[in-house]
Amino acid sequence: MGIAPAGPSEARAQPVAWAAPGRVNLIGEHTDYNDGFVLPLALPYATSATVSRRDDGRLRIRSAQRGAGAVETAVADLAPGSVEGWAAYAAGVVWALREAGHGVGGGFDVAVDGDVPEGAGLSSSAALECSVAAAVDDLLGLGLSRPELALLAQRAENGFVGVPSGVMDQMASMLCTEAHALFLDCRSLRAEQVPLDLGPARLAILVVDTRTPHQLADGEYARRRRACEQAARILGVDALRDVPLDGLDAALARLDDDELRRRVRHVVTENDRVLRSVRSLRPGRPRALGPLMSASHASLRDDYEVTVPQLDVAAEAAEAAGALGARMTGGGFGGCVLALVESGAEPAVREAVLRAYAGAGFGEPGFFAAVPSAGAHKV
Repeated sequence: MGIAPAGPSEARAQPVAWAAPGRVNLIGEHTDYNDGFVLPLALPYATSATVSRRDDGRLRIRSAQRGAGAVETAVADLAPGSVEGWAAYAAGVVWALREAGHGVGGGFDVAVDGDVPEGAGLSSSAALECSVAAAVDDLLGLGLSRPELALLAQRAENGFVGVPSGVMDQMASMLCTEAHALFLDCRSLRAEQVPLDLGPARLAILVVDTRTPHQLADGEYARRRRACEQAARILGVDALRDVPLDGLDAALARLDDDELRRRVRHVVTENDRVLRSVRSLRPGRPRALGPLMSASHASLRDDYEVTVPQLDVAAEAAEAAGALGARMTGGGFGGCVLALVESGAEPAVREAVLRAYAGAGFGEPGFFAAVPSAGAHKV
């Protein structure tokens, strides 16, 4: 699945454009940085990056969504904290490529455009990173594989931007295919395309955008990651992925801190829910996802404590209106809810959520369908 290097006679003077999608995670939340399992799917919303060479060592980044003006710096000056805001995700990719020994010193012009909603937990940051990474790889003929590009994009987010995310978002943006979810082992990076063709089952995935922007860099995400790492040390395992479901009670008994117990219980049971989801999807039984999604949301609410009232109200209203299951997706503290619904039931579920939001005094949410789509591709 690599991106082929340029041939020796192939000109690279012309700009190169790649698009990479946002994603929703069907199930498997906060398991990726615990070496666990995830099941994301790519959305039909993407960020494109048009990249051209420079020869003056400068990096210039502009966005169609942010009007006039550009962020500009020297490639040699790139360092964590040297670029802030949205442009840090693009600059971080060039930094990661430079740190990995690739010849990016000549500089680039990067023009960004796209329609992935920001702050909705749909991984607009990974879409930006992956589109830039794929475009630079293509422009320079580096020939890096898609997993290699995903790891470079993750390094940009972790090391340059300072968000200690796992690798799920970037792998989903690079590897997903149409009509499939991506079953990813975040330790080995083994990936499997699992069928997710909901039409024959007369099902759909309705996404409720709570329009409550989430903030992962404010310390809560990092705090939970540190708690998981602390629990793993106490339990004597490399990561919480190594705690088996049938050993969960014994593991919890070894932890004195109730917060650590709840964090561990979520990760271990969530990994099991991913595995059960995959076992249901392989033979084409997507209806079995409903109860697993609902159990995931309850665990994220009660044990991992990353939901907010807007997420909980949306999930509860969707289920009360007949959804087979509903759960928050993304890092939490805002963002979106996924509802697995019968085809044709979307209007009723949507109206139920709107009524519940109005009754709670929340602003009006947005809605769209999650259609399993293709990963990064050349424009």
